[in-house]
Amino acid sequence: MAWRNLVSRFSLQNFRALFQQDGRMREVDLGAHTIRSHGAKVARNHMHDWLILLLLVVTEIVLYIIHPFYRFVGKDMMEDLKYPFKDNTVPTWSVPLYAVLLPIAIFIFFYIRRKDVYDLHHSILGLLFSVLITAVITDAIKNAVGRPRPDFFWRCFPDGKEFYDQWGDVICHGKESDIREGHKSFPSGHTSWSFAGLGFLSLYLSGKIKAFDHRGHVAKLCIIFLPLLAAALVGISRVDDYWHHWQDVFVGAILGLVVSAFCYMQFFPPPYSEEGWGPYAYFQALEESHSNTNAGQTANALNMQAMDVEVVSLQLRQNGNEFTSLDELESGRR
Repeated sequence: MAWRNLVSRFSLQNFRALFQQDGRMREVDLGAHTIRSHGAKVARNHMHDWLILLLLVVTEIVLYIIHPFYRFVGKDMMEDLKYPFKDNTVPTWSVPLYAVLLPIAIFIFFYIRRKDVYDLHHSILGLLFSVLITAVITDAIKNAVGRPRPDFFWRCFPDGKEFYDQWGDVICHGKESDIREGHKSFPSGHTSWSFAGLGFLSLYLSGKIKAFDHRGHVAKLCIIFLPLLAAALVGISRVDDYWHHWQDVFVGAILGLVVSAFCYMQFFPPPYSEEGWGPYAYFQALEESHSNTNAGQTANALNMQAMDVEVVSLQLRQNGNEFTSLDELESGRR
């Protein structure tokens, strides 16, 4: 019958329209999370986190300025503290470059490829939290312990002439800044910062390249071990330069790795999970978008079905059909 062909034609058009609309929705869902479209919203949602970061920065500055505990250093203890006073192989100013700026550059690279502001924002925020929390813990312990560095003798007595008080404690006559730094051996700040930043980067890369996808690609492990190797070499340089004892480096490495793991898990699923390639917020945004899309599609389908019935009824009336009501149209009675 003519009316059945008309209904079938309109139903097919509706299906195609809904399919095309759903396809457009999916493309928008996957590509709309840019800095321009969602950046301000993400920043507002995490405003308190950035304020806490500023508080951590202030705390770190205070901890760096204050004097550490000047531990008792007797003459017998000096036998293990007479290593040469050397310059740093890895300068202090270079630590933020490879532990913070380098990972951020890699985060930006992935953002350019995927256009996901959630990934960019949360990776940077997690990295900064990892480094700053590690720095605060490290310097707090440094100041509280006050362990002498291996080169403390030459910091305290630059001319080699030893002086001790009545209790046998050292009376230093070296440069004040060198003496103060000489009491900050435990734990190693270079090492903890390196493992905090590069450890976070290693976890990030392992999720992005799906290193634990059960396919046995060992080359992926080489990629995620590279940042850890760089951090380990920095720690070894601290022992070679006689700025730290091996225990200082070991504890600093453990501290940086643990903090980076906690900060990473705050924003990202474990790297071995199926969704380890993206942050939690990305998948939550997709769920919300799909929920809104499904609700909109249901409403559109109902509206278009009503329009189909109205158009069919109008067409039949124009053709002089004997159907006089919607009930007769649905039942098929004449």
